[in-house]
Amino acid sequence: MIGAQDVLEIYAHLSAHDIRVWLVGGWGVDALLGEQTRSHKDLDVVMLLDDVARMKELLGGCGFELKDLWPENRWAHDSRGNKVATAFVLQDASGRELDVHAMCLDDRGNGIPAWDEAEDFSFKEQDLAGRGTIAGVAVHCITPASQMRCHTGYELGEKDLHDLNLLHTNLGVEYPDGYPSDSAR
Repeated sequence: MIGAQDVLEIYAHLSAHDIRVWLVGGWGVDALLGEQTRSHKDLDVVMLLDDVARMKELLGGCGFELKDLWPENRWAHDSRGNKVATAFVLQDASGRELDVHAMCLDDRGNGIPAWDEAEDFSFKEQDLAGRGTIAGVAVHCITPASQMRCHTGYELGEKDLHDLNLLHTNLGVEYPDGYPSDSAR
């Protein structure tokens, strides 16, 4: 499990080294709501491809190691020529997990996913303008509508349905067609 103080520690450490991350997933939803609504197995982030190698080095110094590559991972070269993964999970000895997906920004500030199976998916500049709080500390996250959109294209679990319900009920975000099923609403 990863708690609020763990999230803030990782976020502050990366921010102090000019590495931008946007919270997505469960912690991203809770940040938008300004409160922790459930326990979290991991911290999901989207970050810039060019920061992946530095992030892995920084967090490696804190005991984080590669746990898994996601099936959608592809290997890409950053602007410094480093070959880096684009969709992976890091874990430290205490079991804290960081789930990372890398993107590149185009000339308009839109986030273009670097992982496979993302041809029709991008983060518009405004999608990356989300702000939230964790334990009273401001963090960057994707917007509520973008959070909802990120919960499509796969079978939703109970925690996903919980998050979508909160986005809909508390923040007024409409469900995408077919998500969740009418019985879950």
